[in-house]
Amino acid sequence: MNRTLEEQRIEFSNQKFLATPLAGIIVWTIIGFIGIFFSDFIAVWSIFIGTGSIVYLGLFLSKYTGENFLDKSKPKNEFDTLFLFTAGQAILVYSIAIPFFLLDYSSLPMTVGILTGLMWLPFSWIIKHWSGIFHAIARIILVLTLWYLLPEYRFIAIPFGIVLIYIITLVILNRRKKTE
Repeated sequence: MNRTLEEQRIEFSNQKFLATPLAGIIVWTIIGFIGIFFSDFIAVWSIFIGTGSIVYLGLFLSKYTGENFLDKSKPKNEFDTLFLFTAGQAILVYSIAIPFFLLDYSSLPMTVGILTGLMWLPFSWIIKHWSGIFHAIARIILVLTLWYLLPEYRFIAIPFGIVLIYIITLVILNRRKKTE
């Protein structure tokens, strides 16, 4: 049976959206604790490795949240593909973060924190809900504010700030389903 794009969009929008944000919370929390207890050198590597692993952790968690991203029996949905492209876009923007990192290593939490959060904008468009716009804009404002206000704590404050935005976003997404 061929489904229209609108039917696929509605199907995509009806998902729980737990696995990937939970993966982000877990990874950014670990990055924040590494920033507390380890050197900046280790913190830098935790950002590169950790943010690169969010998608894989999300795939793993999806088995337990009921989303099961790798379920081959589910019909193909073009918006799943679009979402993967937005994740790919987030990875490609490391091409912006890395040159700034090479000039000032403390820029890494800011650039990666902002650039990888941009994928929430197309997510908002797909599900026709403001939660992704909130996430992207709040994340940008908070990350920039923390970067300027707490220069000595960039590898701690920024990751925990991102965790806070993820938690608020999860609450919003959960309430979205109840108010529709």
